[in-house]
Amino acid sequence: MNTTFKNIIENEANELLQVAKYIKGSQVKQIINLITNSSKKNIFFTGCGTSAMAAKKIIHSFQVIDFPAFYINPSDAVHGAIGSIKKEDIIFMISKGGNTKELTSFVNNLKDKQVKIVAITENPDSYIAQNADYIVEMPKVKEPDKFNMLATASTLSVISLFDSIIISAMNQLQFTKESFLINHPSGDVGARLNEEIGPTS
Repeated sequence: MNTTFKNIIENEANELLQVAKYIKGSQVKQIINLITNSSKKNIFFTGCGTSAMAAKKIIHSFQVIDFPAFYINPSDAVHGAIGSIKKEDIIFMISKGGNTKELTSFVNNLKDKQVKIVAITENPDSYIAQNADYIVEMPKVKEPDKFNMLATASTLSVISLFDSIIISAMNQLQFTKESFLINHPSGDVGARLNEEIGPTS
């Protein structure tokens, strides 16, 4: 495959457009309502490989808008870290195939703790999806590399999904610029907010 860097970016952009058409709005609305009605509960994310990397970016965005969001390493979860997750907390399990053994190994423990499980997966028939309280079914995205293997466009699709969820939650809860500045006082964002609304104290 002879492609330029522009072709790759265009291919990824086209895949994201397909994601927007594919994802069921009813599933996403359920997730938005779940998190906005559980603002005092902790939100956890877990996943392996690039799913873990996507989770960490998503967690940061949730934290910026005042949500207590955290990453739990699957291998640590089964060695005691699951103790940090309490009844009615929410855990998002990100897995393309939905049968990743590192994740399936503690699904039953989460259910015993009465945790709300949300599956983000391409496979609605997978073990994680079948045992989740909520699911957002992702499309089978075509990766732009020549093997269709490197999790690039598919990783962006998960991040994009949560960008939409986080912004919707921010709007629904009427998150203010003043709160934004308290949480993000540094960098270009902090400078712009300081210029617009002045220092918070």
